[in-house]
Amino acid sequence: MKNLKDRLLPLSLTAFIILADQVVKAVIVKIKPETGLIKDVFNNDFLWIYHVRNKAIAFSLGERLPENMKPVIFVLVPILVLGFLLWYYFKSDEFTQIQRWAAAGIIGGGLGNIIDRIFRPDGVVDFVSVRIYGLFGMDRWPTFNIADSSVVVCCILLFITIFVSAKKTEKEK
Repeated sequence: MKNLKDRLLPLSLTAFIILADQVVKAVIVKIKPETGLIKDVFNNDFLWIYHVRNKAIAFSLGERLPENMKPVIFVLVPILVLGFLLWYYFKSDEFTQIQRWAAAGIIGGGLGNIIDRIFRPDGVVDFVSVRIYGLFGMDRWPTFNIADSSVVVCCILLFITIFVSAKKTEKEK
């Protein structure tokens, strides 16, 4: 895994996620500058394209924090975490290739939302709203975007592959 090409290729996913996330967010803002419903995709209330802004992090956590703390917690801390992940990504030979792709997806999604936090004073643009019919006591899942999806899916993939690798190593002992 010491081949530089093997380490750089997954970062194309990082670039793709950032580009797709920012382009779609720009289109959402252009179509409907103020928050609100853009389209009920299936005409059955299941999937909406719904423009909202999130000035906090996932599930609006930290929304009530003092304004002067938000840049530190919502921009600086994620930059440090992503910086550490990127450093470990290049430094470590422990990542498998699929884990490198998952890490690249996490980095891309994280950077996509950091870009919004820095350059969109109204908050991160979220636009996918899915009805979950009372699951977890909610009618709709909190609205999300491409970057959010990338972070969640790639984190799950990374944890599964780490867990499987650990089980495999344990069996070999």
